[in-house]
Amino acid sequence: MTEAIARFLRASLRSAAFAVTKAAGTPLQYAQDNLATAAAADFLSDPRFAEAYRLGLSTGHRFRSDLHIEWRVYTCCWAAAHALNLPGDFVECGVYTGITSRAVMHYVDFERCGDRTFYLLDTFEGIPTEQFTAAERAAGLEARYRYEGTFERVRRTFAAFPNVRIVRGAIPETLAQVVSDRVAYLAIDMNVAAPEIAAIEYFWDRLVPGAVVVLDDYNWLRHVEQRRAFDAFAASRSTQVLALPTGQGMLVKA
Repeated sequence: MTEAIARFLRASLRSAAFAVTKAAGTPLQYAQDNLATAAAADFLSDPRFAEAYRLGLSTGHRFRSDLHIEWRVYTCCWAAAHALNLPGDFVECGVYTGITSRAVMHYVDFERCGDRTFYLLDTFEGIPTEQFTAAERAAGLEARYRYEGTFERVRRTFAAFPNVRIVRGAIPETLAQVVSDRVAYLAIDMNVAAPEIAAIEYFWDRLVPGAVVVLDDYNWLRHVEQRRAFDAFAASRSTQVLALPTGQGMLVKA
């Protein structure tokens, strides 16, 4: 699908959704990123979030210029703010250029959390081909997720933060470099099932009670392999993933 066609479809979706809500007397408050809702979206007018989102988008990403993933980023900011009430470090598996992690750091003023470390794990050069299953290739994920090297950009973005540790390499091989035994915030966004399940299995017993795990791809249709894998993992721990209309999923450690 070309970018021009994609823009046309996004605009058509927004126009159709707006017409429906206008007829019902309730205008849309948010219509981006495959999510259209008339529910309140007050966070969009919060100066703290607005600056956090701006900083996230300023990390040198190569997505389209009109990227609107505010609600997804806000979900992570909320989870991180919640984590400040808990003991433990922060971890993000799947960083790309640091859109979400940079936004989160501003939102919670992480540089003032000198007793915590924010671990950022990624290959910084895309998904290893051996991590795709046949089903994920058939779903078009291998062709969809091709990233250029981002390590130097991420290093520059977080160079001023002494409590950030960048861990470069493929998961699960790099997981042991996260030496924390208490994790309060965990975000997972690696686009395929194998490294994501390896990450949740490694960190689950390190998550403190009340810790929130945000799964970026869980509820997107094309990521059914991840959804099935996380549903099986959650069931084995006698819990359940909360599916979100943002396309994300959420787990809470009891």
